[in-house]
Parts: sequence; structure tokens; C-alpha cells
Amino acid sequence: MSYQPPFTITPQLINQISTISQHLGQLDRAPLQASPQLRKQNRIRTIQGTLAIEGNSLTTDQITAILNGTPVLGAPREISEVQGAIRAYETLPSINPTRRQDLLQVHRLLMADILTAPGKLRTSSVGIYKDTPEGRQVSHVAPPAKQVPRLIDDLLHWLATTDHHPLITSSVFHYELEFIHPFTDGNGRMGRLWQTLILGQWNDLFYLLPIESLIKDQQDRYYQALEQADARADSTPFILFMLDIIDTTLRQNMAASTQASAPSQIPLPTENVPGDQVSDQADQVSDQVKQLLTVMDDQYWSAKDLMACLALTRKPTFRKHYLNPALQAGLVVMKYPDSPRSPKQKYKKALL
Repeated sequence: MSYQPPFTITPQLINQISTISQHLGQLDRAPLQASPQLRKQNRIRTIQGTLAIEGNSLTTDQITAILNGTPVLGAPREISEVQGAIRAYETLPSINPTRRQDLLQVHRLLMADILTAPGKLRTSSVGIYKDTPEGRQVSHVAPPAKQVPRLIDDLLHWLATTDHHPLITSSVFHYELEFIHPFTDGNGRMGRLWQTLILGQWNDLFYLLPIESLIKDQQDRYYQALEQADARADSTPFILFMLDIIDTTLRQNMAASTQASAPSQIPLPTENVPGDQVSDQADQVSDQVKQLLTVMDDQYWSAKDLMACLALTRKPTFRKHYLNPALQAGLVVMKYPDSPRSPKQKYKKALL
């Protein structure tokens, strides 16, 4: 009997797939495909995100310089990691995600200047450690090295023959690769990259989306989801986490692609603009409100979810430049208008 990774199809999972499919259909791919600048920006965010999770400290500006062939001051290993990631991501459209030789080839590109034997399965035992208040502890012991070739082949065969949705299979493969830990180094990068590859084979729009950047922003949840899946011997918690990340990425890029194209003008009554904002700021506020309205639909949203879709981390900035002007202009309404500061407060687009 062929290998079947353990996971459970739940109503929540089905609902998330439905939502992602809806947002994927709503995303205008034309600006992403037509704008080299936007594609390059997303690729840089992808590389910076996946490497930052592993401790690489290079900024997006430094990665941009490396991509442009400009010398950069930085640790040689970190520069080599960026160069390897650039090579690996550039080759994705030509890779078969179900072949072991392709998996090894991409690992070789990714880690060529870092490992002495890139593109080779590990031949020794390995454990994954994490820092805790009690000190450094083992969080996962990978399968014995002698089992790795069989486990990888079983996983690749499952990927080649399964009928499950690519949103599921990409997340399962990502988790399973992390669990097997087939390489001495670079396993996390390979798991994230291979999920992008599987999704891109299903819909090439995913080659243009910076999913890895969103994972970096939710790094604690990422590791927590991996640990939950380990504890349950079932990858469902990790699948749900990744589907949430993918949906957030789509929402953000719906806003970005709208900005990249010629956005329609949304009238903001000047008398409703806060008095402390001078006229030369009005256009900027208008653009920010447009971004907010782009990610919203006719359902109620929490401030936290809206900030995630807009890639914002500071609530005062979100309220001052996005939410409050939209409320004052009558473009967004509260669910509980009599209790504007309620911790349960949510917002949706006004019916105009």
C-alpha cells in the first residue's frame, strides 16, 4: 500500500480553500504580470522572508543590491544564502516537483556556496532545537538517516499520484519535508520553496506572490503549527495555518495590484478629513483609504485582520491613516457604533 500522509479534511479547511479560490479569482493578475517592478519587489520580499526565518540579517535593500549585481557589505555566508535563493527561485518554472533529482538539484542551487555536499541527502542523525526559558531543548528528532531516501521517495510518489487539491498537497508536502529533514541544512527553505513550486504548477500566479514574507511575519505561529502537527502526528494544524497565510497574501496583493494599475478615484469629502491634516496630505490619505477598501468586502472585519491584510504592524498608524478617515468619510461602518472602543468591534464597507 502506498504512503498516505496523515491529515484530516475538516469543514474549516474546506471553507478556507473556498475563500482562497474566490480571492484568487478576484485578484487582477494583469498588474502583477505587466509590472516588472512589482514582480521584482515580491521576489525580493520572498527571498528576504525565507532567509530571515533562518536568521539571515540582510535587508531588502541589500538583497536588491545583490540582485542588481552591486557589491554589498555583509557576512559572506549571508550573501551566499541570498545568491543561492535567487538561483533556486529563478529555476522553479522548469522544475518537476515530483522528481527526486529535481529536489536535489534545487537544493544544490540553494546551498551551493554554503555546504560541502549540497544536493545530497543527509547520512547522519539530526535533531531540531529551540530556545526555551529552561534552556536549549530538542523540539524534534528527525527519522534515522537510513530511512530518508525511502521516506522522500514515498512522499514524492504520493505527490505525483494524489487527487487532493494543490492547496492541501503543497501544505502537506511542506510539513512532511520539515518532518523528514532530508538535508543537513536548508530544510526550512526547501519546504517553503517547494510549496511555492507546487502552487505555481497549479496556478502560475503563485510564482509572483511573496508567501514566504508572510510566513516570516507570522514566524511564531509557523513554528507553533509545526509543533502542533508533530504532537498530533497529523498535519492538519499546519495546513490550516498555511491556508491562512496564502489567503492573507492574496488579500494584500489584491490591494497592491489595484495600486499598480490606474485606481478609480474614491471621493473623500474634504470636510470630513481630520482638521490636523494639511491639504498636501489629503491625496496620501485617500490612497491609504483606497487600499483599506480594496481588501474589505461586505463582511465584518476586525482591526487585527485588516492590519494583517495591509501588512501593517502599528495600530496607531492604521487608525490614523486608514480606518479613521474611512469612518469619517462614511465609507466604513462599525458593527457596534454605540461602543466604538469595544474589544469586539468590527468594520465593514458602507452600502453607498
